[in-house]
Formats: sequence, structure tokens, C-alpha cells
Amino acid sequence: MSPADLVMQSYGRCCASQGFFDSFYQYFLASSPQVREKFAHTNMPAQKQLLRQGILNLVMHARGMPDTKLRALGCSHSREGFDIRPELYDLWLEALLQSIGEHDAQCDAQTRLAWREVLGRGIAVIKSHY
Repeated sequence: MSPADLVMQSYGRCCASQGFFDSFYQYFLASSPQVREKFAHTNMPAQKQLLRQGILNLVMHARGMPDTKLRALGCSHSREGFDIRPELYDLWLEALLQSIGEHDAQCDAQTRLAWREVLGRGIAVIKSHY
């Protein structure tokens, strides 16, 4: 099974697990004062839906989808947009992996490695627009 397929299955299990996105934001917001500041006035229910779709876009890019949506996300999150510094994506990924470990009962070292590989490609596209 390809890393992208492994991630897609893992993501399905995570989405089916109640509280997955809440766990992610708990870890992510706790990771840095800069992160908390960026989300201070955010509609979190809407943000969780954006996150759900954003992760899917990252996975679909690894499965061959053009990077159009990721480039647009990179532009909106660039220094001219939301000003999301590139290093914050590393915190984002770590918070996500911690949440995946809690909410995917089948998550193992191979699954975590697949997540890093698959999301790393798309995150690189987003970071390149900073």
C-alpha cells in the first residue's frame, strides 16, 4: 500500500473518532504563544471544517491532485496574507501527529512515517509561498 493510501485510511479512522479535531487544536494551541495569537479571534467550528478539508487537500496532492489549492493556501497564509511563519507548520504537523496517535487505534511507526512523508510534500508547497 502506498504512503498516501495508508494516510487516507488513517485519516478516515481519525475523522470517525469523536474529538479528533478538538484534540488537534488543543495540542496546536498549546504549542506556542504565536499559534494562540493567530487563533485568538477565530470561529473554531468553522476553522475545524477548514482543517478537515485542508488535510484532505494535502493527502489528495500526494495522490496526484494538482497543487492549485495548496498554492492558493500558501498565498493566503503568506506574509502578505495571514502571515503564518514557515516554522509554525512544523508545530502544526507535530500537533496533528499527536492527535492521530490518540484517535487512530491502528497508528504505528509506519503510519506516522507515511503521514510525515505525505503531508511534508504539500506543506513544502505552502511554505514556498511565504
